[in-house]
Amino acid sequence: MKKVKIALLCTILAVTSLALAFKEDLFQVSKNLDVFASLYKEINVNYVEETNAGELMKHGIDAMLESLDPYTEYVPESEIEDYKLKYVSTQYGGIGAGTLTIDGKLYVNEVSEGHPSQKADIRPGDQIVKINGIETTGKQRTQISQLLRGPKGTPVALTLLRDGAVIDKSLVREEIKQPNVSYSGMLDEQVGYIRLDKFLENSGQEVKEALENIMKQKPKGLILDLRNNGGGILQEAVKIVNLFVDKNVLVVSQKGRNPEKNATYKTMLPAIAPNLPIVVLINGASASASEIVAGALQDLDRAIVVGQRSYGKGLVQQTFNLPYNSLVKVTVAKYYTPSGRCIQALDYAHKKQDGTAGKFADSTLKAFGTKAGRTVYDGNGIFPDVVVAPVKYSPVTLTLFNKNLFFDYANEFKKNNKVTSAKDFQINDAQYAQFVASLANKDYSYTSRSERLLNDLKAEAERENKTAAVKADLEALKVKMTGAKKNDLTNHKVEIKRALETQIISRYFHEKGRIEQAFQYDQEIAKAKSLFGNQSQMLAILKGDGTYKTIGSAKLSVDEEN
Repeated sequence: MKKVKIALLCTILAVTSLALAFKEDLFQVSKNLDVFASLYKEINVNYVEETNAGELMKHGIDAMLESLDPYTEYVPESEIEDYKLKYVSTQYGGIGAGTLTIDGKLYVNEVSEGHPSQKADIRPGDQIVKINGIETTGKQRTQISQLLRGPKGTPVALTLLRDGAVIDKSLVREEIKQPNVSYSGMLDEQVGYIRLDKFLENSGQEVKEALENIMKQKPKGLILDLRNNGGGILQEAVKIVNLFVDKNVLVVSQKGRNPEKNATYKTMLPAIAPNLPIVVLINGASASASEIVAGALQDLDRAIVVGQRSYGKGLVQQTFNLPYNSLVKVTVAKYYTPSGRCIQALDYAHKKQDGTAGKFADSTLKAFGTKAGRTVYDGNGIFPDVVVAPVKYSPVTLTLFNKNLFFDYANEFKKNNKVTSAKDFQINDAQYAQFVASLANKDYSYTSRSERLLNDLKAEAERENKTAAVKADLEALKVKMTGAKKNDLTNHKVEIKRALETQIISRYFHEKGRIEQAFQYDQEIAKAKSLFGNQSQMLAILKGDGTYKTIGSAKLSVDEEN
């Protein structure tokens, strides 16, 4: 009885202390609001020059939020629709065409299958001169988006330029639904594949439907591809884990300074595929809800994670409505995987003097245990069980892409060639030679890695007053590098060719074809398929005997850099 009284007293004291702390916080909030309101009023009334009240307030809000993390943001009424499209809904009214700007001119970059732009025979490479009579030259991307999008059923008129000829097109906007699952199906007779690009509304249902179709084929394994998936809605992540884990199992918990924001999320339904072997693919751009799914399935020893270390976003946001149809999105908690780890990589609570956030120190990282006792770590993202070296493009390939030189050649290729299949499409040596020839009069200047190192060496020599002693050697090296650089189109032929093929195949088979064509080169998918073919290796990894294997040149350690 005495112990009960003591426990009750401790509880009362804790609650009282918490209440007093919140009371003090509320007093400080009230006090500072009074000060801010008075300051704002006096500046607007008395400042020597004319002020813009709205801009002053916006600058004040932005400065305040900048001191926090980048996920806490104010959304004014004018940006609400864009916010919903980015973070909540996958639907909008439009024509289903992507655009890009080259030398100030607007071009169609891609056309979505089955949408108004394809039905109207609008093609990649078409220049959009006018939208509803408004010239596009000089317009920003947001302005172009506003002109192309609108309510479902409303008309939009385009004036195009194609091969020197002016073409007028009249279209009617339709509801454009960008699916969360961009591709699903069987890679072969044994392995299913689901590519999930985001965790917005209905993503859990989309994955469920894709999984149900795959299960009809009786697969021996499933690849869940979360690469480049920046996340989204936490509850959708819980639903997806529930497809593979039976009900009443902890998936994720969140803890914040405000106890009202603390919550635990468990599976609610029987699993559809509780015993199907799973490989989850992640990379450095897999974040937030992607990390919840990958981390939960890893902690529960339900899947093998393959790829590169994930981004490391362990924060939870919640939106709050504000006056005049605006809102604020606030980071309210950190989330924790079933083993109890938080994988947040950047420490926003202790920013550097320049305002940037550094990573948590390696010495602070802690080890946790999975359901079967494997060791996993918190901080700095999800560590894969099997690491595959990431594909890194050379400066010449990135320059060709950034200067849209793949874009130009792909459009010409489509006019002169017939392609019947996406999965095995490759360009031959003669076609690659044609592409190289097309660059003869194009500017694709770039600085190679060796040139950057040489420039650094030259700068260091200048700082140490040794320029005169090494000048001749540096100039000789520069000449040799310039000569070697001329061979980059040959030396990097393999990666340039693959990047070019991706652009070309999208002209024939849209996004689905682009995904299928890339399968033949995908190292992570190849590794996943090999794991399904080696059950003993999969079991060894899940028991902790094969954790952190390395494929290619990748290395993994607790202090690995992103």
